[in-house]
Amino acid sequence: MNREASVKRKTAETDIELRLVLDGSGRYQVDTGIGFLDHMLALWCRHGLFDLEVKALGDLAVDGHHTVEDVGICLGRAIKEGLGERAGITRYGHAMVPMDEALVLVALDLSGRPFLAYQADIPAERVGDLETELVEEFLRALSVQGGITLHVRVLAGRNSHHTIEAIFKALGRALREAVQLDPHVQGVMSTKETLV
Repeated sequence: MNREASVKRKTAETDIELRLVLDGSGRYQVDTGIGFLDHMLALWCRHGLFDLEVKALGDLAVDGHHTVEDVGICLGRAIKEGLGERAGITRYGHAMVPMDEALVLVALDLSGRPFLAYQADIPAERVGDLETELVEEFLRALSVQGGITLHVRVLAGRNSHHTIEAIFKALGRALREAVQLDPHVQGVMSTKETLV
């Protein structure tokens, strides 16, 4: 099975091309125009063992909001498309990741029912060229478009860079667990016999 997807999205605010391979090796080629977001997506790929190519042009002269949200939209759509009917997948995943003083828990369900529960106190308003409030917007877009129930809890953290890095690493590891194919799962992991 070839679990991958390509997504293109062009609006008056952004122009994005994205390709995702779920069964990858952690390779990435990412250019969103927002250096810190590129760094976080690279971490996500490496820890999730996903292959990702992203080229995004956005109205960064305004701010990063449209670009960050629309990359989340495209990545969520690619995850959803790459999973297809979600047959044979583990469905659930979780990871607890430390990054120095920061500690983050991410738990998710590839249920087809989007929901984001986000509890994170990120002290700085910006890290590099990323407004830290946009982390939540990225995760919400990913959840909604991917059909993912997603819980993110920052359990400890004073350094904003460390905290956000732990979020993206934990997200990659939790998603890697959830998308894994389990030979014992016949059809989908649901008594309803559908996850979409």
